[in-house]
Amino acid sequence: MKILVVRNDKIGDFVLALPAFKAIKEAFPQATVTALVPSYTKEIAEACEWIDDVLIDPKDNEAKSDFAQTISTLHFDAALCLFSNAYNATLLRKARIPVRVAPATKWVQFLYTHTLRQRRSKSEKAEFQYNLDLAYYFIDVLKGSSRVIEPHRLLEFSQVELEQQKAKLMQIGIQFDRKTCFVHPVTGGSSNTLSQTEWQSLICFLDDIDRFHFVVTAGPGEGEVSKALVDSLIGKVASITLYDKNDGVKDFMRSIAVADLFIAGSTGPLHIAGALDVPTIGFYPKKRSSTPLRWQTLNSAGRWLPFMPNEEQDDLSQLIVKDRFSDIQNWYTQQIGK
Repeated sequence: MKILVVRNDKIGDFVLALPAFKAIKEAFPQATVTALVPSYTKEIAEACEWIDDVLIDPKDNEAKSDFAQTISTLHFDAALCLFSNAYNATLLRKARIPVRVAPATKWVQFLYTHTLRQRRSKSEKAEFQYNLDLAYYFIDVLKGSSRVIEPHRLLEFSQVELEQQKAKLMQIGIQFDRKTCFVHPVTGGSSNTLSQTEWQSLICFLDDIDRFHFVVTAGPGEGEVSKALVDSLIGKVASITLYDKNDGVKDFMRSIAVADLFIAGSTGPLHIAGALDVPTIGFYPKKRSSTPLRWQTLNSAGRWLPFMPNEEQDDLSQLIVKDRFSDIQNWYTQQIGK
């Protein structure tokens, strides 16, 4: 059997779909499971052991008919669309995949052969659980047998790869005789983030509770903000490095994998850290669609600490991080310690 699973939106959304891939592959171990993704999540998909093949979506409405024909020639038996919109619904229908499963969303639900009502807009479950519910429904449609899976440690690198990555990072000054705390201060998409002053306050606080080397990361177009943060902390913390260049997504993933702690807003790098089960601290905006419940990481129990603005604060730019220091210290002592 050939199965196509579609999750062709943002990095964090794709990472939170990994448990669904695992459930499907475990239910149909002899099947070929292909992920339909945009180019920027290709390397994440290739690193996941429950994905057999990767198909890149050109994300071009004008070329959709040609791309649908390409998919048709691959003769998929069934498709699960974890992210349903008009583009994906019409693409799969044009590709003439016999079984097409998706959430029951707006008018496009009628373009699938099977749909499951989820009401994701209420944010009553974790995003990964919504994806898993769809995967279990898909397995049932295909007359498979599903079992409850552990949605943790879905990305992993060998010890050899990790040691090689440490050697590479040491060349830019990162010191592994200290614990490494990665901080990703810029958040794109629908979220916002802490003010520069609050990031400074948090990093200085952490520098007082353990012997850290801080690694401030940046994605494309984010280097200026991250560099300004590093510059503001020179002489205030013992050890800090700007890490604003890498050799692609997989290289960045290996770097995250060697961290002892990863801190960011609710964004793709935070979710990659969670899938690697690196302890994470996440800052979430004050929106029903973006709550910590909905967008919790894939960390195992206790290895994720979320924060969001209080009732008086409109968004993360107003959050006062020193009000959370005792919570952070208690969690850190229990989960990581010295």
